[in-house]
Amino acid sequence: MQSRSARIAVGLAVLLCGAGIPPSPAQSANPLHAPAAPEAPATGDEAAPRAELATGAQLTAHGYLQQAIPHLLAAQRAGIDPYASGVNLGICYLGTGNYRQAITVLRALDASGLGNAAVENLLAQAYIGNAQPQEALRSFRRAAAATPKDEKLYDYLADACTDHKDYALGLEIVDEGLAQLPGSARLHYEKALFVSQLGRFDEAGKPEFERAAQLAPNSYIGYLAAVQMDLYEDDFSGAEKVLHEAVQSGHRDYRMLSLLGTVLLHEGAAPGEPRFAEAQTALEESAQENPGYSATQIALGKVYLMENEAQKAVDHLEIGRRLEPDNPAVYASLASAYDQLGEHAEARRMRLQMGRLLTEKSAGGTAEPHP
Repeated sequence: MQSRSARIAVGLAVLLCGAGIPPSPAQSANPLHAPAAPEAPATGDEAAPRAELATGAQLTAHGYLQQAIPHLLAAQRAGIDPYASGVNLGICYLGTGNYRQAITVLRALDASGLGNAAVENLLAQAYIGNAQPQEALRSFRRAAAATPKDEKLYDYLADACTDHKDYALGLEIVDEGLAQLPGSARLHYEKALFVSQLGRFDEAGKPEFERAAQLAPNSYIGYLAAVQMDLYEDDFSGAEKVLHEAVQSGHRDYRMLSLLGTVLLHEGAAPGEPRFAEAQTALEESAQENPGYSATQIALGKVYLMENEAQKAVDHLEIGRRLEPDNPAVYASLASAYDQLGEHAEARRMRLQMGRLLTEKSAGGTAEPHP
């Protein structure tokens, strides 16, 4: 099963290899893959740590982040290619949620003169994960000063802010990105999400969704913008129409399929109906492609719950709970599923946790994003 960490590694591979973010001057090889061969043959003492680095880098590139860490540490201890070992370690710690360790490794690269825009970007993401927004902003601005026109720089940090629900910081980052790239549909879309999640859909979110759709008609981002605008306006039939058009146009990825399945359920699709079967198929395909996408796991758990397949429901909902431990909706569905299984004590525990979360959200008044 591919984990969310695997997707982070793949995404960061694109970041580090893509246009606009060069490797360290001392490292011309792609740091997410085996390092380039040395100019001279490795000595007997170097061969083993270089093999460790190559193994660790390959594991990182394929998303096996936890498994990569011991190999990369062995290479780092041996002093082999400090940039490649350090960047890969930073990615592994970031992708496994060990933000403090990621910060330590990446700051050491900076201190040793091996820092660059890619390192600052990773460092900013680690600071976001560690709830240090001011430090994240400083690292982001250092990266942006070096590569101000790189859309991926802003996009990766916007994703990190979304993951950690720091919508205000995300808005600040995309606003600075739009000052450099005013024609970026993706950044207008990200801004629309942030302002909408901050409770400003009518005032600012809707115009930004419209701008994103206008800048990239019939594109993946254009379709997402149109769907989200419909969802914020509670126009589920409109969202369904756009999603069908997007999928038929070839945008059949896990996110579109997850949205399609979720929207069909919101519209009242019930077991035994063709639309329910369509929702289930879309969600199962989404989960197969991306098992770490929480919205899919939660929606699929609800599908199985509606079909009285309680154990399947629990399996998917528990994944959703692990990915979104602060989402009250997952606890409500889990309580029902555990009741169906006769595990009433566990069902009560789920309801108590749901009550605590609802109380906290009521006190905080935080706006939640749409599916």
